[in-house]
Amino acid sequence: MGVSGVGKSTIGQGLAAALGAPFADADAFHPPANVAKMSAGTPLTDDDRWPWLDAIGTWLDARGEAGGVVTCSALKRVYRDRLLAGRPGVRLLYLHGDPALVMARQAARVNHFMPASLMASQYATLEPPGADEAAIALEVDDEPAAIVAAALKHLTR
Repeated sequence: MGVSGVGKSTIGQGLAAALGAPFADADAFHPPANVAKMSAGTPLTDDDRWPWLDAIGTWLDARGEAGGVVTCSALKRVYRDRLLAGRPGVRLLYLHGDPALVMARQAARVNHFMPASLMASQYATLEPPGADEAAIALEVDDEPAAIVAAALKHLTR
């Protein structure tokens, strides 16, 4: 979880490969209307997000105990609560870093529907996980392999 451009897809793919688990990117769960809104520079509303979060939850449920790795911004506590409800085995990996670094990465992305112009709304919406959420918080200022290794270390404790 984390804002756009923080490296969720890169780290998620690396983590899934290391775990031998299936991977899904949350972007694939957005309905066309959400993609159109974001492409036009319009932030999503909570009402836009509920079906998207439910689709991600359905993917998690289909994995069962075998598990999997799925990315999701999950910027608000209420979104994370919805994803975690009835799924005690799901762990949150919160990727975060210096906003200037993340914004530079976002601006450098090509062929992605999420424009850099929405980064301010991402940070305005972000509610970092509280201590009671037991999220694994990792800085993203290192190489992806090092971040994946740190995530694995936390997950295998």
